[in-house]
Amino acid sequence: MTSQVAHTSPLESALYPMAPISSVFIERNEKVRDTEFPALSVGQRGVTPQLEGVAKTQTESDRKLVRAGDLVINSRSDRRGASGMARQDGSVSLVYSVMTPKSEILIAEYAHHLLRSIAFQEEFFRWGVGIVDDLWSTNFTRMSRIRIPLPPLPTQRAIADELDQVEAMIAKLDKLAGRLKELQRANLAALGRKLVAPGERVRIGFLLTKQSRSALPDDGVVTAFRDGQVALRSRRREEGFTMSLSEAGYQGVEPGDFVFHGLDGFSGAVGTSEDRGKVSPVYHVCSATPLTSERFMAWALRAMAANGFLEAYSFSVRQRSVDFRNWATFAGLPITYISVGEQLRITDHLDEVTGSIDEMLTKVAKLRELLVERCSAFIADVMNGRKVVA
Repeated sequence: MTSQVAHTSPLESALYPMAPISSVFIERNEKVRDTEFPALSVGQRGVTPQLEGVAKTQTESDRKLVRAGDLVINSRSDRRGASGMARQDGSVSLVYSVMTPKSEILIAEYAHHLLRSIAFQEEFFRWGVGIVDDLWSTNFTRMSRIRIPLPPLPTQRAIADELDQVEAMIAKLDKLAGRLKELQRANLAALGRKLVAPGERVRIGFLLTKQSRSALPDDGVVTAFRDGQVALRSRRREEGFTMSLSEAGYQGVEPGDFVFHGLDGFSGAVGTSEDRGKVSPVYHVCSATPLTSERFMAWALRAMAANGFLEAYSFSVRQRSVDFRNWATFAGLPITYISVGEQLRITDHLDEVTGSIDEMLTKVAKLRELLVERCSAFIADVMNGRKVVA
């Protein structure tokens, strides 16, 4: 006889009754046009107005109505934490579940924090279906069976008030991170303006020499990450980069080499390699001529990408991309030449400033993560009597 282990939901409460989502929410499934209701985005920061210029994949009529006070969650289970309470009327794509809480038994602000908790995200994922994790979804029908703790309304309000304060701190950290990143962009933009200003013009091919090193059997894959780091892929989590679908044609890379991704350089996938390894044929691996240095050229190309020059100059095979896989095209890029001495000063300055900003961004990210964990832990503690709210 095969024994079965019953699943214990991380949402279970020792103090308060549990209720299925279907009994405390009403699904809203009204279709509208985004010309009638402004488009909303749902992500780690909750429900916010959609930024202008965001590509739309659906027709105007294929959107769901959202009213202020509704709870919205992405049915894609892999998009963990993409949920929250709407603060305004609007519309979202059909991939989202939109729910109106029954106000006589459920406070929207409490539901907002509960749905964004780690415990709910885990349970939401468990109820999903799909082939692989990144094609995993939990529709409203399945989600409606998830049981959530239902404290008395005063307790719900106290929980929401406490976590609203933590969320406000998280919002301040997000704002700080945004300002730090803007400072990084400003430094790059300043260099970008120098490189397109009137003056002596020189082509990239006179500053860089393309290398064709053989890849060794034991070489690991080196990736140009979009934050400018070029390193063995194994040193970082597998996110934030593109990868080749084929192992054929890999080329060797040495520490200090200039490395540029022919398709994704526009997004910052350029830098000097920290490691020995191999890269796919889509990369250009180069050494600097006596007119420059690999470090400066890495900053120069990142600056040209940041100010839009690469996109404007390139032949694009897809929206918001560059296609510099052809060496002749890449080598033909013109820039305004800066003396070697000035290059060194700029490089040292950018290394120092960017290093300091990156260090601050790392600290901000860690503090943000701790606050998010605190929100989830606080809910669990209240639900199981380890913490009392007024």
